[in-house]
Amino acid sequence: MNTTPQLSANARADSENEAGQHKTASAVSWGAILAGAAGAAALSLILLILGTGLGLSSISPWANNGATATTLGVSTILWITFTQLAASGMGGYLAGRLRTRWLAVHTDEVYFRDTAHGFLAWAIASLATATLLTSVIASIIGGGVKAGVSLAGGLASATATSSVAMAGTENSTTGNRDNGNYFIDLLFRKEMNVSTPMFNSSDSPADTNTNITPAAPENTAEISRIFMNSLLAGALPAEDSRYVSQIVAQRTGLTRQESETRVKDTYSRLQNNLRSTELAAKEAADKARKASAYAALWLFISLLSGAFIASWMATFGGRQRDA
Repeated sequence: MNTTPQLSANARADSENEAGQHKTASAVSWGAILAGAAGAAALSLILLILGTGLGLSSISPWANNGATATTLGVSTILWITFTQLAASGMGGYLAGRLRTRWLAVHTDEVYFRDTAHGFLAWAIASLATATLLTSVIASIIGGGVKAGVSLAGGLASATATSSVAMAGTENSTTGNRDNGNYFIDLLFRKEMNVSTPMFNSSDSPADTNTNITPAAPENTAEISRIFMNSLLAGALPAEDSRYVSQIVAQRTGLTRQESETRVKDTYSRLQNNLRSTELAAKEAADKARKASAYAALWLFISLLSGAFIASWMATFGGRQRDA
């Protein structure tokens, strides 16, 4: 019995089946891509949680204990990069190893498809991780914007803080001066004369100058408004300076020259304090802006590295799949 025609028919049938599979098979194995993306996203999440735990364990609220800010920042950058490389590499390898085998496809085409599978697995894993960690990424990216806003509003914030502090003197009509402004109180501070007896024979406080009265709430509130207006203008007008000096002289018993000197000195101290507050706000905003910029740049570099390693590992897994 001659079996040659039957073998030839079977060979032709196998060739037709392979050709049909080749025509109907998709160039993208979505099952392998989703499997690789799920593995990459899970490993990335686990490593990020581990890194958070290690970072918190290295921080101490006590002085001279724990890692410094520089050390913690460098460690965070290195850990994020390692997390991206490890997770992306595993996801790309799974996508390349689990794909279906392409029949009668040129080697260059197989290499391109494996690279695309690794890249797609990395892209889906990155999107999934970003969805889970939206608040963290938003805080990193939005930190630079907030820093710019705070930098622009630093002057207004510092001025508003001083305004609220000085405006607190207007609420002292009940005699409670706990919220009074320190610099306004300096204007009405009396000089203690050590030669003046503190108590008289009846053990009551001695009032050696009955014409000197404590600062009235309306006086402190008015001076607060004068200082506030002058701070916004940039200088204390001469007529306002003379008027405030008269009130200070009346309430403290100082001479006119002494009261004028006290007003100028107090106003200078208040102005310097405001400038220091503005400078501190600018420095803090600038540091936040730089930190946000560096974090965004390193995040970009780590993600780009992850895309590369995922594509390369997919080609490695694909070669092992076809071996």
